[in-house]
Amino acid sequence: MRKFLAASLLAFTITTSLSTAALAEPAKKEDLMVAPDGARHYVIVSQAGKHGDLWAWEQPDGTKAYRMSMSLRGWITETDQTIVNGADGRPIKVAVHGFTDSGDATESLTVDADGIAHWKTSVDEGSAPYAGKFYSNYGGPWVAAENDLAGLIAAGEKGLDLLPSGHAEVSLGQLVDIDGPNGPEKVRLAFVQGYGFSPSPFWLTEDNRLFGFAGGMSMLPEGYEANALKLKEIQDAATADKVKEVAHTFLTPANQTPTLVDNVTVFDSLAGTYLAGRSVLIADGKIAKVGPAGTVKASKLATVIDGKGKTLVPGLWDAHRHVGGGDDWNLLQNVATGMTNYRSPGSEIDDVHSIVTRRAAGDLLAPEGMTSIIVDRKDPLAAQGSLTVSSLEETIAAVHQIKDAGMWGVKFYTSMTPAWIAPAAAEAHKLGLHVHGHIPAGMRPLDAVRAGYDEVTHINFIMMQAMPQEVVDKSNTAARLEGPAKYGKDVDLDSPEMTAFYKELGERGTYIDPTLVVWEPALTSDGSEIAPGYAPFAKISPPGVSRGWKIAGYPLFDGLTRDDFRKSFDKLVGLVGRLHEAGAPIVAGTDGWGLELVRELELYEDAGLTNAEALQTATIIPARLTGMDKDFGSVTEGKVANLVLVDGDVSQDIGKLRKVETVFLDGYRLSGDALRKASGLSGMPE
Repeated sequence: MRKFLAASLLAFTITTSLSTAALAEPAKKEDLMVAPDGARHYVIVSQAGKHGDLWAWEQPDGTKAYRMSMSLRGWITETDQTIVNGADGRPIKVAVHGFTDSGDATESLTVDADGIAHWKTSVDEGSAPYAGKFYSNYGGPWVAAENDLAGLIAAGEKGLDLLPSGHAEVSLGQLVDIDGPNGPEKVRLAFVQGYGFSPSPFWLTEDNRLFGFAGGMSMLPEGYEANALKLKEIQDAATADKVKEVAHTFLTPANQTPTLVDNVTVFDSLAGTYLAGRSVLIADGKIAKVGPAGTVKASKLATVIDGKGKTLVPGLWDAHRHVGGGDDWNLLQNVATGMTNYRSPGSEIDDVHSIVTRRAAGDLLAPEGMTSIIVDRKDPLAAQGSLTVSSLEETIAAVHQIKDAGMWGVKFYTSMTPAWIAPAAAEAHKLGLHVHGHIPAGMRPLDAVRAGYDEVTHINFIMMQAMPQEVVDKSNTAARLEGPAKYGKDVDLDSPEMTAFYKELGERGTYIDPTLVVWEPALTSDGSEIAPGYAPFAKISPPGVSRGWKIAGYPLFDGLTRDDFRKSFDKLVGLVGRLHEAGAPIVAGTDGWGLELVRELELYEDAGLTNAEALQTATIIPARLTGMDKDFGSVTEGKVANLVLVDGDVSQDIGKLRKVETVFLDGYRLSGDALRKASGLSGMPE
């Protein structure tokens, strides 16, 4: 139903969507429609404040019209859309104009006299018989999703076959009382299945028209913003009931019996080596015994797995996985892809408490991890989902709020006042909190580290050390990507200044969270291919998801070419290698679904890390970062049995980590096939 819906509800703090590029010069803001007086008005809000507006109205000839205007930390979306429906309610003419944070948003659908539908977007085009199908937009203003919902509701239980491909259904749930500008009203919870991996929640009016959606980012009619938290809590509870049933099918006594994995290659993350011909016994939730193949004995109740041709690795970590925001299904999928632990660099406190409580009760199948909370200055460019502050005193109070909530760290963001960082970091350290984040505008990474950062998030902020001052001063806008994209190719990574920079970070033990997989598709792609991080999953994912993964790259500017951008990305990769050589610990993170994790490791190999060093960044190093290495991060007797058995020799091809056969989570033996099916994947990735 629009690629944004899954993404915005899945990970509301993701850096930016990177899915469109120009078909031609996009329409300018002044060329787009202006909503007339009386148009329905919607707003986009988060915990940090308002981020945009949408309008919907009907033109005199019956054409449906929509307009969207949004700014997320400087990433701008300005689009409009018209829809003409046929007599049966299906769209027969669609036109989208404008631009998103990633370029031209132009999209069209027409149906000719022979009943053939023709569509064209920034990532695909095609023709097909339209009989019995319903066209699903690639992009466009979010509120235009009301047309899809109306079609789904009219279709009833049979649902809709979608064009270009796929099938979707809607289920209607409870009516809920809310407060509106004119008094109490009722809205209905609905879940749509088929556009993404999991059921997506929406809210309908009492007569089953689109009301809006709620989450880390909410879209609601103007005047109803105060209901966002209430609606989010209700839909999260409904989602929790659904995933509880799934968790209970996996977390059973039958899956908790002892397991002996015999004659397997084990990754020793402590030594950074692979050990062939090993046996590992898992019992009572722990790694009970590790020894040479054939020497470890197990009880008659144990399940014995022949590990020949397979690799047993510590459970994988994603060190940049924003949890919360109603993403329970994505947490299940993380387990399916071998992720048993995470570090969330920004979640909402209530979401974290819910995840931890339900996981401990066995009602949520999810990795285990640690969480930071984002703090940003109150500003139109503030991070959505952040605790916003207006003074040093408020910043210190936010740090204490984070500590009192039982969180692990503080993540400062790009609009923070630089002078507040050192005293706030000192207070956080006094309370035992980890300090990391984006680099505030006006600071360079070395300034932030000297002010108290224990870790720098995103490799583009490391590149800020070499950027012109005008880029540094505006790094809370799109300049945080456009600066490195433009100037990165010309940076001498081995200059005395940069070498001294790496050396200081290494000596300080500053952790680096590169998230190269965020920037790879933005800078290197120029066609309709699926980004390398997602390509192995394309054939086993819902068609709408795979379509949304078609990447055409960040729009070119200032006369730069795609080759210039690729050269700049190569420098970002090179930075990771230089930092590793200097002794700065690297932790692998995705800032996305989590599916991109293995690609991140492949890019570290491109940076010069060995296979084993790359895998350490997703095992023992993040365990040390979070202080959880006593229990996790290595195949060591006595540690919690968070392990992954994969089909193939990872020592020869780190990509084999995608071939998850069995996941051991807190000692539970979980089938990779069953996990994938439950999380919306239809088979083994390529």
